[in-house]
Amino acid sequence: MKIVVLGGVAAGTKVAAKLMREDRSNEVIILNKGADISYAGCGLPYYVGHVIEEKGDLIVNTPAKYEGLTGAKVLVRTEATRVDRAAKQVTAKNLDTQEETVYPYDKLVIATGASPLCPPIPGVELGNVFFMRTPQDAIALRDVVAAGGVKRAVVVGAGYIGLEIAENLAKDGVKPFVLDMAPHVLPGFDEEFASYIERKLSDAGLPVVTGVRVTALEGADGMVKKVVTDRKAYKCDLVVLSAGIRPNTAFLADTGLEMFKGTLLTNEQGQTNDPDVYAVGDCAMVRSAITGKPAWSPMGSTANINGRIIAQNIMGKSLSYRGNLGTALCKLPGVNVGRTGLTEAQAKAEGFDPVSVITIVDDKAHYMPGAATFTMKMIADRPTGRLLGVQVAGPGAVDKIVDIAVAGIMCKATLDDLDGADFGYAPPFSTAIHPFAHTLNVLKNKLAGTFETFTPAEYAAGAAEGYRIVDASLQPTIPGAPYVDLPKVTGPLEGIGPDEKILLVCNKGKRAYLVQNRLKAFGYRNVKVLEGGNLFTDFSEE
Repeated sequence: MKIVVLGGVAAGTKVAAKLMREDRSNEVIILNKGADISYAGCGLPYYVGHVIEEKGDLIVNTPAKYEGLTGAKVLVRTEATRVDRAAKQVTAKNLDTQEETVYPYDKLVIATGASPLCPPIPGVELGNVFFMRTPQDAIALRDVVAAGGVKRAVVVGAGYIGLEIAENLAKDGVKPFVLDMAPHVLPGFDEEFASYIERKLSDAGLPVVTGVRVTALEGADGMVKKVVTDRKAYKCDLVVLSAGIRPNTAFLADTGLEMFKGTLLTNEQGQTNDPDVYAVGDCAMVRSAITGKPAWSPMGSTANINGRIIAQNIMGKSLSYRGNLGTALCKLPGVNVGRTGLTEAQAKAEGFDPVSVITIVDDKAHYMPGAATFTMKMIADRPTGRLLGVQVAGPGAVDKIVDIAVAGIMCKATLDDLDGADFGYAPPFSTAIHPFAHTLNVLKNKLAGTFETFTPAEYAAGAAEGYRIVDASLQPTIPGAPYVDLPKVTGPLEGIGPDEKILLVCNKGKRAYLVQNRLKAFGYRNVKVLEGGNLFTDFSEE
């Protein structure tokens, strides 16, 4: 069988390699516009910050090495310019010689990826303006920083790559500012959780300005010197534009292949509306594992999962992609973050009745060196108890929390299904009650009515108006608030009657819960706890 694969980074190379493993008689050819294949796009920020020292480590396989390992043929600097579905052939141009060649196929796989968005503003052509999509981008940026003279940088875009670039520029001694027109950093987090991450970034010395639109880049002597926004201007010595990507599908406009916002629509087997044409990776639309609706997932993980499935389907199997959860992880200065599933806002929009809880829990035994905490938000469907999503932040291994949630959500597990699971425990790794299980228990208590709370979002929206704030921390921490010490709560509180509306606040929420439990036993009927305590909600700004 003749299979032509357009694109040779994550998705294309996965498809081609699996096709050759399935049947060595296949004739598989990869046509790749760039000079490099199979490179570590997600690792580029870490080359900039010298976490990855050697530029060669960014390239997983060279064309020659890949051909030797797989048996698939690779042509680089070869750009597909036309697809003729009726004739089942692809026309491609050699970018060095400009010569055009026609490649016939039995099956076609489109894995052309995506390119960085270039804002339509003056000044983007100035020197020291970078994108971050290919190894050459990272190499050029690090070389400029290494040459000296770069003190300030502006990163446009507060998504995962933008924040990682900012962190790694800071490691090189460059002061970064991050700008984004969105109201908060990082897509896929609820508003109050994103605000918490922003405060952590500020504490770590990484300033982020959101809700700001870049209108121009200004320079001198051909080099960028200033980023102009609709609020103010920022002086800089270089700019990194990381404001999103666009699928590389313009050359397919006249093919009749169905698209949505530039992405190729596919079924669960990876086929487009032409059964002999498949699409995978950043240029393809997949679907949500929870809602079944179309979802775009420009991630290397999604590309590899689907690439493997598509190769097997081309060879006659009938495998289905189970769907995407928007799972993402990010290493940031002072805090790692992760998320999967639906946010609370998304769950409401999809017709669920979501209930959530925010906890601050130990990430390992508190007496172990390096012990810290996870800040977690867990979301479930109120009537069914089905787990819908998790968001987590902390200096430790947030991926283990996310991965547990992924397994649960993919299996449509309820909180009861996950309750009592035998999670791994040893003091260097976890707590005796696993942090995921701890948060699950708290959410179940909330659903059962034994833990009555205001979420940070509810508190910010004014739901606690009329409630008297009472400090239930280990030591007094809220100026002006009456303080209660848990061991001394052995009866009604002096000066606070059982009908008074009370909002208990401690550092993390746990001690306030224990006070709440005692006060209920003493006849108090209007006692709430602020989830996440004052470590999540900043009372210094009250």
